[in-house]
Amino acid sequence: MRVEIRAALVLLLLAAAALLAGVIVIGSGDYPMSPATVLSTLTGGGTTAQEFIVQDLRLPRALVGLLVGAALGIGGAVFQSVTRNPLGSPDVIGFGQGATVGALAAIVLFHGGAAGTAAGAVVGGLVTGAGIYLLAWRRGVHGYRLVLVGIGVAAMLTAVSQYLITKADIVDATRAVLWMTGTLDGSDWGQVWPLLAISAVLVPLILGHGRRLRMMEMGDDAAYALGVPVQRTRILLMACAVLLVAASAAAAGPITFVSLSAPQLARRITRAPGPNLAASAAMGAVLLCAADLLATHAFGSTQLPAGVVTAVVGGLYLLWLLITERKAGRI
Repeated sequence: MRVEIRAALVLLLLAAAALLAGVIVIGSGDYPMSPATVLSTLTGGGTTAQEFIVQDLRLPRALVGLLVGAALGIGGAVFQSVTRNPLGSPDVIGFGQGATVGALAAIVLFHGGAAGTAAGAVVGGLVTGAGIYLLAWRRGVHGYRLVLVGIGVAAMLTAVSQYLITKADIVDATRAVLWMTGTLDGSDWGQVWPLLAISAVLVPLILGHGRRLRMMEMGDDAAYALGVPVQRTRILLMACAVLLVAASAAAAGPITFVSLSAPQLARRITRAPGPNLAASAAMGAVLLCAADLLATHAFGSTQLPAGVVTAVVGGLYLLWLLITERKAGRI
């Protein structure tokens, strides 16, 4: 198998940048620590106080940021490749909104706690994924039909979310709005382990199907001719991507636009054809950790949820993407 030197170097640099961003996240806060001190503490060389701050308070937040960013990045790469459309992102075509409705239903209708909210997000994401796939099915699933159906479902699910908030009491409505902003604040080991376990199973599975996904970008007929079981591969990869996106929403709330922008940025930097799955995961981790640092340190004493920063930056990126795609005649 031929290895593209530029793509491999970019992947290494992005992975190093993601780890550096995680170290900076751990070292930031009311008790600042240098990267050297953070690394020394992680390897057992810190004081008791430093070990408590790093391992109990800040390391879970950094790990959740890295894992959620990576999950969104690789999930977005799968959907954009399957739909062969740069707008085919989970948070554009309804899967993120499905997870949100599931979480809000758990909060508003069942007054569920953190575990119930996480379970509701996963169930909502999976049910929405299955529904969109069935609605888009007509002798197979075409990329543009999936995007159009997904945008319509996303609009309806957004309306359902707003309705659920209007039906909630003040306490549940506050919890729901806070969850919907998407934040890494308050992350603990209870969010790290489930997301790590899901990622450990699904990410290698998706990476193992990268070659098939790359051939599917040439079109279903060409992929069939090359021996790829297109529909079976598409269903498997979409199910894995939906579960990753839903699990990330369960851990940190609906972080928007990372899954849209990370694959596109990775593709532009690597200049390599295909879905660029590993590079997209690393880029997603870098983007979310950078957004978290910006949200907590760029506004003085005011700390914003990371989801607010990704929404603002991602909205500008989406506008730029729409303009460039229109000029290229692809939309």
